[in-house]
Amino acid sequence: MRSLADRLQRPRFIGIGGEAMCAAGLEPLASFELLAVNGFREPLLKLPSLLRLLLRLRRELLAKPIDLFIGVDFNVFNLLLEARLKRAGTPTVHYVSPAVYAWRRGRVKRISRSADLLLALYPFEPALYAGADIRVVFVGHPLADAIALDGGDEAQRSAARAALGLTSEETVIALLPGSRVGEVRRHMGVLLEAAAIIDAHLGGTAFVVPCPRTALAAELERFWARRPELRMRIHQGDARPALTACDGAIVKSGTGALEALLLRRPMAIMYRLGALSYGLARLLVRTQFVGLPNLLAGRQLVPELLQRQATPAALAAALLKALDKTPAQAETLARFAALHEQLRRNANERAADAVMALLEGGSGQP
Repeated sequence: MRSLADRLQRPRFIGIGGEAMCAAGLEPLASFELLAVNGFREPLLKLPSLLRLLLRLRRELLAKPIDLFIGVDFNVFNLLLEARLKRAGTPTVHYVSPAVYAWRRGRVKRISRSADLLLALYPFEPALYAGADIRVVFVGHPLADAIALDGGDEAQRSAARAALGLTSEETVIALLPGSRVGEVRRHMGVLLEAAAIIDAHLGGTAFVVPCPRTALAAELERFWARRPELRMRIHQGDARPALTACDGAIVKSGTGALEALLLRRPMAIMYRLGALSYGLARLLVRTQFVGLPNLLAGRQLVPELLQRQATPAALAAALLKALDKTPAQAETLARFAALHEQLRRNANERAADAVMALLEGGSGQP
């Protein structure tokens, strides 16, 4: 949004977004909380309200009319909206490729019918759309631009710790259960039990949990009350301060794992789904890994423990092993650095250039 604003005369942004997008000037058409669902079960439970929202947005955006639509992730919802707007003549952009490498490769054709331009975060994604009637531009990942190539020095770590009320000497572990209420409920209990094992092993450990949305605060406090003996900091904000401050992290599979990679933090990746969602995922997913560090490397760089494997004992053991300063750890951190360079492409500017090319009547190729 900011990069487009630098290229346009007084642009107006309308839609649905989080606190950061609203702070950047987005005029909200509905609460972002309506879209805060994941997995298979949660969208099904919220299907009536999501359909009502989809139909309302479609009516409003067709009536405006708008000059261009950018759907950010939330693939089924946004692709349906994009397809209708594209048929009406509105240029459409989809930002973040669906995981077609993992499941439902047939979606490539549907995506090409919905969007004129796809902005891809990862270098292996454009090849997945070869032969499809859609322009795909690898723009890199904004996080790779925002974080220094050295992952941040000790001064930054010390400053992050001071801001969180922690000292430079103590061992700090970040726990990232996720940014949705359902994820917190599935993950936080397991993470706290793993934290208790880690604390018993290391002694005097401090744990930091980011709270990216105010709606999560009560849930996190409720879980912490089960283990009041643990030294816990709940940070109101995104994961960056917690990951910058930490020595290592247990991270829900997703962007947090990528951020830990970019900051060169040893980690263990975990994820749990509800029984129905997991059953469907087992039938659909066709990829060896789910964690972004492993997907980008094409091999297992970091341990990932999913579903029943994600027990407190297994998570604690995986992270304690990752924290050991061995040649294997040094090799992993060096690979993190190489992947960081690969993703660092000035993503915001490249994305804005591609969008401007489409807006000005081109193909979306910057």
